[in-house]
Amino acid sequence: MIRFNSLTSQESGTSRSVRALAAIFILGLLGWGGWEVQRRVDGQWTGPGDWWGVRATKSHYSDDVAQYAEEFDLPYAYLMALIQLESGGRKPAGKRFEPHVFEQLKAVRDGLRPAYENVTVVHLADANDDALKNLATSWGPFQLMGYKCILLEVQIRDIRGNEAIQFGVDWINQTYGVQLRRQAYQDAFHLHNTGKPFPKSGKPKTYHPDYVPRGIRLMDHYSKEESTEPLELTIPS
Repeated sequence: MIRFNSLTSQESGTSRSVRALAAIFILGLLGWGGWEVQRRVDGQWTGPGDWWGVRATKSHYSDDVAQYAEEFDLPYAYLMALIQLESGGRKPAGKRFEPHVFEQLKAVRDGLRPAYENVTVVHLADANDDALKNLATSWGPFQLMGYKCILLEVQIRDIRGNEAIQFGVDWINQTYGVQLRRQAYQDAFHLHNTGKPFPKSGKPKTYHPDYVPRGIRLMDHYSKEESTEPLELTIPS
């Protein structure tokens, strides 16, 4: 009887260990699966994430981008690649609050610095902290900072709403359209993300070190798509 109890106890301990290992494995699998799905939906990284990002960007934005790329004489492939980099092609695109920008805008409003880019105290005289937070948040498929609406002379709702592509392309045209028409794409991506051209020496200042080279790789994909001629179908008589 003592031997039987001992064996039963050992078997029970082994069973608990197996269940615990199985639970850990399942939790790990679920965690990895959730991360992988989010990575693909966001389209923020290479590999399968790009597969999802390309399809989302095409589905949500291709027609509008084609229209305004032609209107402003800007490269379709660049604009599509930029949307995928900045928002993963999602619609709605989401938003991102930038605390350091909020502090800079607050300093301008409070008279502690003369300006932040093209924003002066005149623009912020009546702005409360909530308004500044909206100006310090990036919006829309191009993830334009809210305060960019001041240059465009529109409201924040315009750069995050149904006309976000039109106003986003307009802003790009006004700020670095010249570089795009010169095909200075390395500078253009770096300008969009940091406000400065690609550094002549040293590391890029983008939020992700692969931002610029990845954007150029994506441009190659969208360029091939753009150059594909539609098939001409001949109907037999």
